[in-house]
Amino acid sequence: MKEERNAAKKWKAAAIAALAVALIAVAAILYLLNRPVSPLAAENGVMTADTEEQPVSGESALSLWTEDAAAKTELISYMEAITEEGGADYIPPEDRIAVFDLDGTLFCETDPNYFDYCLLVHRVLEDPEYKDQATEFEREVAEKIVTLNETGVAAEGLEVDHGRAVASAFSGMTIEEFNSYIQEFKKTPMPSYEGMTRGEGWYQPMLQVVNYLQANDFTVYIVSGTDRFIVRGIVDGSPLAIPAAQIIGSDETIVTKDQGDADGLEYVFDDDDQLVLGGDFIIKNLKMNKVAVIAQEIGQQPVLSFGNSSGDSSMAEYVTSNNPYKSLAFMLCCDDTERENGNVEKADKMFGLCQEFDWVPISMKDDWATIYGEGVTKQ
Repeated sequence: MKEERNAAKKWKAAAIAALAVALIAVAAILYLLNRPVSPLAAENGVMTADTEEQPVSGESALSLWTEDAAAKTELISYMEAITEEGGADYIPPEDRIAVFDLDGTLFCETDPNYFDYCLLVHRVLEDPEYKDQATEFEREVAEKIVTLNETGVAAEGLEVDHGRAVASAFSGMTIEEFNSYIQEFKKTPMPSYEGMTRGEGWYQPMLQVVNYLQANDFTVYIVSGTDRFIVRGIVDGSPLAIPAAQIIGSDETIVTKDQGDADGLEYVFDDDDQLVLGGDFIIKNLKMNKVAVIAQEIGQQPVLSFGNSSGDSSMAEYVTSNNPYKSLAFMLCCDDTERENGNVEKADKMFGLCQEFDWVPISMKDDWATIYGEGVTKQ
């Protein structure tokens, strides 16, 4: 009898152990099936998580780059060096941090101007529900942007004035309402292109770069001069798999609907409150301000930087100066005037800066097999 009880106990224990193993296996399968992969990554066979078992090939990951693109070769060589455990240049995953500018680096920069400049012009001069309420200052800034679009000459102080005008023109909107407004604007056609809306202006080869980095355990941040909430709106629903917490941009105040003029140190948020845009501009996140905000919000020195203009120079130099790890800075050069609203003079200047500062230049004309993908043509 005792032997039968012991046998029954052993059988029960074995059955429980087998069930536990089965449950773990099912959980693992469900995780693999449901782990986040951006649409472009899936399309190109690049997974964006748990890649230790099967390293990602740079050549396959960067399939939209031309075969002899020097920047692609440089990035692949870098990745092979810093992911080789035990190698001299190995970087632990927790220290693999990359920072990207947005406009002109990941996303169409000018058509005819930055997304956030065009958004302000639409809000102040075209939106039938708001244009009659716009302040004189907002209209003046919007008109300066129109003049810039027509002449190529920017008014002094326009960058900061634009930030102030955006903050005031959308003041009082909840964060959700502001995002909804951006989503609607994203649906409007891109003026210079056939087959593309304003929200679809992603540089496809650069999306592959982000996917490639994420597949190799990089944490990727956007560090942009565009308003933080506008960047979040552009990324929302896009092929770019970067969470809102990793999006840094120019900032405006946030208050609550019920706060009034009360200071945030004296007011307590309650269950009836909603966060709204406060109407006051805080900072334009360009040049040295990008370095400061990286230190404040990321808290450690990145090892890769991607930009396209002098506004990204400080970020590039910060990443590559006195870095304990192997580091690189890449700069896009807008030298394609057939597929993109390029500017050869500006591109030549950036090629010169890359040579001077030892940054890696990316030629949009020569290094990319496509820019916006099939079905998109410049008018």
